[in-house]
Amino acid sequence: MTKRTPIIAGNWKMHNTLAESAALIEALKTAGNKNNAEVIVAPSFTSLAKVAELAKGSHIQVSCQDVHWEDKGAFTSAVSPVQAKDAGATHAILGHSERRSVFGDTDEILNKKVAAALRHGLTIIFCVGETLQEREANETIAVINSQLENGLKGYTAEDLKGMVIAYEPVWAIGTGKTATPEQAQEVHAAIRQFLADKYGKEYAEATRILYGGSVKDSNVDEIMAQPDVDGALVGGQALLADKFARIINFN
Repeated sequence: MTKRTPIIAGNWKMHNTLAESAALIEALKTAGNKNNAEVIVAPSFTSLAKVAELAKGSHIQVSCQDVHWEDKGAFTSAVSPVQAKDAGATHAILGHSERRSVFGDTDEILNKKVAAALRHGLTIIFCVGETLQEREANETIAVINSQLENGLKGYTAEDLKGMVIAYEPVWAIGTGKTATPEQAQEVHAAIRQFLADKYGKEYAEATRILYGGSVKDSNVDEIMAQPDVDGALVGGQALLADKFARIINFN
């Protein structure tokens, strides 16, 4: 089996002023990284350039939380991949459940955003996940396979080299509920099987799949112990330096 470098990513969502973002990144720079994980933070666009500047030369990489599919144009309030990269982003989170449910990002829209991120060399963190209703109807795997199939339609393994998948059960985001380690492993294994069927076993074995959904310092160890879980996409506790440091330094 391929030894995959773990990724611990923090999605700051719509939180933190410039000063708060600067204080948080400075604290994280001294947090240690005993697992040699790739550490990624995703600040709001207003803090992106500042965080990227402060993270330079450290072990922390910086992601944007979304990008528009066009490079420029009359798209008031949107941010293009050119602008995100210019501000210092190396990664782009696409398809987060809040983007899907609150802002109406469809698989078709995400497919165009994937093209935009690839065009500008941004590493994609592509999010998938099911609602509670879909889980209770035993539709989890079908829903996630559909999100992957349609969101990544038209791209080859070579196109998507280095892409990261994040499994985020919608019912576990910000609710305090967490998928059990066994539930997370089951879905991660199914995602890896989808990737193997679609892009080949070698691609599937090399691709990192993160779990997101109320990841905490208290549950990260058992989540990270699962064979197909390669990291975490953290929400609330990514805003607390001591908690996020503990997650980075999982056992």
